[in-house]
Amino acid sequence: MHGYQPIILPAATTIVTAQQVASGPPIPPIARIRLYSAEEWEAFTNEWAHYFFKGTTVIRASGAGDKGVDIAVFDPGQDFTGIWDGYQCKHYDDPLRPSDIYVELGKVLWFSFSGEYKAPRSYTFIAPCGVGTKLNNWLMNPAKLKQELIANWQKHCCAEITSTQEIPLEGTFLAYVDAFDFAIFKGKQPLALIDEHKASSPYHLSRFGGGFPPRPTVSCPPTTIEAHETKYVEQLYLAYGDHLNKTVASIADLGKPTLREHFSRQREAFYQAEALRVFVRDKVEPGTFERLQDEIYAGVIDTHDDDHDDGYRRVVAVTKAAQGMAITTNPIAPIAQTQDRRGICHQLANDEKLKWTK
Repeated sequence: MHGYQPIILPAATTIVTAQQVASGPPIPPIARIRLYSAEEWEAFTNEWAHYFFKGTTVIRASGAGDKGVDIAVFDPGQDFTGIWDGYQCKHYDDPLRPSDIYVELGKVLWFSFSGEYKAPRSYTFIAPCGVGTKLNNWLMNPAKLKQELIANWQKHCCAEITSTQEIPLEGTFLAYVDAFDFAIFKGKQPLALIDEHKASSPYHLSRFGGGFPPRPTVSCPPTTIEAHETKYVEQLYLAYGDHLNKTVASIADLGKPTLREHFSRQREAFYQAEALRVFVRDKVEPGTFERLQDEIYAGVIDTHDDDHDDGYRRVVAVTKAAQGMAITTNPIAPIAQTQDRRGICHQLANDEKLKWTK
């Protein structure tokens, strides 16, 4: 038949992985947030606001009557009568257009004019599909934004700002609008929002994947025993004393080079595990590292409770059991190295969940 060509499949350019076969190709974060329901979008923006503005007071309005403010961020010691920044989160299937925000601009103008709150220092629009080109151009041209709002006030704002009255643009209110600094109105594109969420929220990896960044190297433990090591070091001294059948109160009492080297390795492992705790603290959901500790505890407790010749032999057996455990469900497990697992045993000893001597 004329006008038709046979279909020729393109040559494969990548090697398909087992993960792709099971889950499909990865979805970029920018595409994923566009699939969010209104509830998921709210949860995402709540996470972003809570962690990105940590150290300040952040509130979120819910339901009708929010007076144009979804999220308010206050400088220390400030409230709606002082210095604050407003954020309006829109959940639309398309980039924001001017008609999507006229009423929100109107609310900020009316409620700041009427004394409900002081005008914010900045007021930013956020949406999963971002700010459209036309609106973005107007936000960067405050005079144009003001002109267009005034021109569209009757159609989009007059009867929409409150449910109790119409708000005509006239008299002292018109003078207020004309003198208002429209440069406070801004738009945040979703890529910037995702980057800020990534930098601040421990929920980012569970939302978008992507794996952990490379771990930094861990420096050697200090020569002197630090205060946060006291309990697990005391337990090790008791274990060595049980093995040597004498009191061990310091490294000097260990005698054997093999025990001194063992002690040194345990401190290195403890510091490695502490570094892992810090490394993942802001990258995974709260409690994830503690769940890894609980899994290791559950995996070694039977070995811990077995009969052993002495406390030192118990330490060796338990840390070896931790090293050989298969942990597949905890997101930290793939980056937990041998020393991390051994070190977690000493964290558990520090918390008095494991004891090397009876």
